[in-house]
Amino acid sequence: MRVARRFLVSGRVQGVGFRFFALDAARREGLHGYVVNLPDGQVEAHAEGDADALERFEMALRRGPSGACVSQVTGDDMGPAGHETGFEIR
Repeated sequence: MRVARRFLVSGRVQGVGFRFFALDAARREGLHGYVVNLPDGQVEAHAEGDADALERFEMALRRGPSGACVSQVTGDDMGPAGHETGFEIR
C-alpha cells in the first residue's frame, strides 16, 4: 500500500550530515520525496512509498547519523501523490 508522510526531526540535526543520511535511507527503501533544513534548526522530510518502507525510514530518522542527537520525530500522514520523482535534498 502506498502512503506518504511528512516528518519533522528535532535535536542536533543540522551540520551533522543528517540530510545526506536521510537521502541514503530513503533511496535504500525506494521512497520518493525530499529532505530540507528548516530555519528553526529542524529537518523536514516528505516521503512517499510502501508503508513498510516508510516505517523503516522513520526508524532511521529516529536513529540519525553518528554525529546527530535526535530528540524528537513527529510524523503527519499525507495523501500520496503517486509521483515517481526519486528522493532529493533541497
